[in-house]
Amino acid sequence: MNDIDAPLPPDDLGPRISEVFDLIGALYRRGLRKLEQGEAVEGVSVGVRSVLVLLHRYGPMTVPQMGRVMSLTRQFVQRMVNDAVARGWAEATPNPAHQRSSLIRITDDGQAVITAVLAREHALNRQVGGDLTEAELRACVRVLKEMLQTFDHVDMD
Repeated sequence: MNDIDAPLPPDDLGPRISEVFDLIGALYRRGLRKLEQGEAVEGVSVGVRSVLVLLHRYGPMTVPQMGRVMSLTRQFVQRMVNDAVARGWAEATPNPAHQRSSLIRITDDGQAVITAVLAREHALNRQVGGDLTEAELRACVRVLKEMLQTFDHVDMD
């Protein structure tokens, strides 16, 4: 093992992780702007997109469940769900496990919208250069998961 393969001491780790946070913020903002400049998928805001992706991937969920997964306030998620429901992309259904917290389910129209959004995103992501390897992407995901886990205790509501 050489020096760059050894775990960093906390005093060195902190500033390096800050660099990663700075890059993530810039990447997120630029990526969203680029997607918004592409061929429009009518009316899909970033928040509604996040709700539709969750429902597409995991099936029906409650608003509080979505808020926990996305690390967003329940109130914000509720507004995004209301928008998706108003557009016919999602619907509230009874929740046998909790009478006051409906399950939100994606509709067929919502499936069509999120499929189009994801196809556009995947086309854009295919343009990423750098000859990235599977090992590099796995390492990136591992680092980001560790960073996210550090803040698991943060209350979003």
